[in-house]
Amino acid sequence: QVQLVESGGGLVEFGGSLRLSCAASGSAFSIYDMHWYRQGLGKQRELVASITSAGGIYITDSAKGRFIVSRDNALNTVYLQMNDLKPEDTAVYSCAASDDRIDAIVSWGRGTQVTVST
Repeated sequence: QVQLVESGGGLVEFGGSLRLSCAASGSAFSIYDMHWYRQGLGKQRELVASITSAGGIYITDSAKGRFIVSRDNALNTVYLQMNDLKPEDTAVYSCAASDDRIDAIVSWGRGTQVTVST
């Protein structure tokens, strides 16, 4: 089973940038589709971005043009580059791995806090 650890969160000013990383260990990283979710205080968890094992990409509408998701299979890491950050991007960001053979998420990271100040 794959284990996931996020890093790169923090406090950033309105309009600033952060790059989140999610490092995977354990079984073969390249077979998994990888996802970034976020949950703001008092809000439901939402899917922000995904990158499949084949390199297909999804970005939620509110982040299009600002966020970029990528992966480096040699480093077992998925990234979320976040630019032009807004206060509404404030949330705990978590990465997840899913296996499309069973159509299920198989692992979650613990999350990293992103706070955007006004």
